Amino acid sequence: MSENGFFGDYGGRFVAEVLRQPLERLEMEFRKAMADPAFRSEIEEFHRDYTGRPTPLLPARNASAAIGGADIFIKIEGLANTGAHKINNAAGQALLAKRMGKKRIIAETGAGQHGVATAAACARLGLDCVVYMGEEDIRRQHPNVYWMELFGAEVRPVKSGSRTLKDAVNAALRDWASSWEDTHYLLGSALGPAPFPDMVREFQSIIGRETKNQLARLGIEEPDVMVACVGGGSNAIGFFEPYIDAPKPILLGAEAGGRGPGVGNNAARMTGEGKVGVVQGYKSRFLTDEDGQVSLTHSISAGLDYAGIGPQLAYLGEKGRIRFVGVRDDEALDALGFFAREEGLIFAMESAHAGAAAIVIARDLGPGKTVVVNMSGRGDKDIFISAAALDGPAWRSFLKEESERGDAL
Repeated sequence: MSENGFFGDYGGRFVAEVLRQPLERLEMEFRKAMADPAFRSEIEEFHRDYTGRPTPLLPARNASAAIGGADIFIKIEGLANTGAHKINNAAGQALLAKRMGKKRIIAETGAGQHGVATAAACARLGLDCVVYMGEEDIRRQHPNVYWMELFGAEVRPVKSGSRTLKDAVNAALRDWASSWEDTHYLLGSALGPAPFPDMVREFQSIIGRETKNQLARLGIEEPDVMVACVGGGSNAIGFFEPYIDAPKPILLGAEAGGRGPGVGNNAARMTGEGKVGVVQGYKSRFLTDEDGQVSLTHSISAGLDYAGIGPQLAYLGEKGRIRFVGVRDDEALDALGFFAREEGLIFAMESAHAGAAAIVIARDLGPGKTVVVNMSGRGDKDIFISAAALDGPAWRSFLKEESERGDAL
């Protein structure tokens, strides 16, 4: 847990006075709930009966043989109900909100997976749901918008700024400031003002705990490397959680290297030009300009296209406990194709960044070592991105034919 909301110099609660009371109450209720065996049992029951946990740990024998390096294992969070790890945190926070007597949930989303998970959890628990999503992300992740609305959520487009994840967070915070008495803000990543980083890590730590137990049953007490993609950081901090205070294994975070170096070309906070600052209520590393304003970012994956990083991850990176690498768009696309061909798995574009980093380090380590990669989500949602990039002419022809067929109807 953090110390008074801080991880070293990072974290905190830098918010307007109107948000102090709801955040303080949320922290108190969260700590009480986590100390209550009945609440923990409620979460376990939800995940067993609805989420479908535990998710599999796959020995990726074909991929390992093709690389000729370390043995790769894949934690398939994409097989969790709603298609990604996001349901772990959405369920925990939604159950907490219901315990607190809240009737309405608001959330932000980038790639749409957190929005889908939140909408689904709210449908399951009978809570009203509003999801804020940047117009640019709506454009590139429209299938997830459809699913959110099918679950009964209202998706509110955010038209300000870059029209991506950071702007959706701003919109959700503004809503919460005026509605917190009956509304819970279900923040989706391990960032924001305290206690959100602690809450999200706790609810996502089920990934790492399951993985550790599954490895032990295979006779692997300690893997050599754990790899996860890092946007805000929810899947990474949950995956790494059981190992944070140990000297091993190597913890490797894959950031969005985008098109390459340069402002606006990537979303690399730890491996690029990230600077220490305070944004959206917390202190961490951000991509900002000379005036401290958040810079434009780019990633082929909407979920990694964010200028900040969770404060605990920034702290652990600064300490050297987590190593970070930048993965370019083209490298992520190559990894997507590789794991599809070799293992029959379609990684989400976010997760494909981790897959690309795993390929490199498995090759470097060589045989006899173990690399575990978190496939944080599956790639169904990315078909309009991945198909356009990998199968452009045929995909555009298909879309044209479907559009004409729709017009004819």
